[in-house]
Amino acid sequence: MTGAAVLASVGVAHPPALTQDELWSGFFARHFGGREKALAKRIFANAGVVTRHGVVNPLLEDVSGWSTTRRMRRYLAEALPLGKEAAAAALAAAGVAGSEIGLFVVCSCTGYATPGLDILLARDLGLAPAAQRLFVGHMGCYAALPGLGTAADFVAARGRPALLLCAELTSLHVQPPTSDPQQIVAHALFSDAAAAVVLVPAASGGRAARESGGYAVREVAAVTDTATADQMTWDVTDLGFRMGLSPRVPEVLAAHVVPLVTGLLDRHGLRIGDVDGWAVHPGGPRILDVVERELGLSAADMAASRATLRAHGNCSSPTVLMIVDALMRSTARPQRVLALAFGPGLTLYAALLTGS
Repeated sequence: MTGAAVLASVGVAHPPALTQDELWSGFFARHFGGREKALAKRIFANAGVVTRHGVVNPLLEDVSGWSTTRRMRRYLAEALPLGKEAAAAALAAAGVAGSEIGLFVVCSCTGYATPGLDILLARDLGLAPAAQRLFVGHMGCYAALPGLGTAADFVAARGRPALLLCAELTSLHVQPPTSDPQQIVAHALFSDAAAAVVLVPAASGGRAARESGGYAVREVAAVTDTATADQMTWDVTDLGFRMGLSPRVPEVLAAHVVPLVTGLLDRHGLRIGDVDGWAVHPGGPRILDVVERELGLSAADMAASRATLRAHGNCSSPTVLMIVDALMRSTARPQRVLALAFGPGLTLYAALLTGS
């Protein structure tokens, strides 16, 4: 793995949890209480989600009428401690001090502040004043993988550790009551989380890289179908951020996922059957079904992705890192992991990770 960057550790943090049934009966059954109630009930029941997390509990606080200004103030108050918890856990697991980090990448599409999370967390985590920072905003659910690629390139080129943090607080963006099925689907799926990874040079390692071998980041690849850019949107409005989610998204993914994955694997002399760990972003049950069908994967291949959807919902950009973490912690730890994430563009990202 000479010259490679090694994903040495993952740290994950969640706000308090509520069951999908509690959220439906305690809030959304009233929120979607008109003619759309029957449709909304079916969507919530079929979302593949059992438990979700939120910095805002809608049973106690209805933010659907809040201004964007008020939501952004709450975003900073909540994202800062959640992000710090995930990043500190990743640093501790890797045996890397904050002062050793050369690049700190932060991904988030659910809030903005200046000074931002990158600056405030660099302070709180003890990063050196000379540490470089990069904030990646509004890429959506796939942001973790371009963030990972950028951090890995820095580590390989500079020989210094990097820290990547993805933090999303979708619970702050509950929209006013609507009959729009796209909004109902979004409200049935999305959840809050923060996930961080530490990347270290393969040659020097770090405690986690030495003890567990870590995962070398072999390549990050992407494809964007700009002809379908209007099929997934995330618009800033006066009442928070509003999701646009076309039912045609799975069709677009079906057209592109096989060439993306096989092209990436071909460049490394591998085939789909050589991959023993799949981290597929659970945009929803239909997304997972399409990926499973098009790539010819088994139920076992998709188990970690479906389990993450059930236990945590769609947490946007942290989710694919949460699945990688689950694979790293599994008793049958895979040696070749293919991570996939999807978002606005429409964009598909893939990352090949290999064990030592």
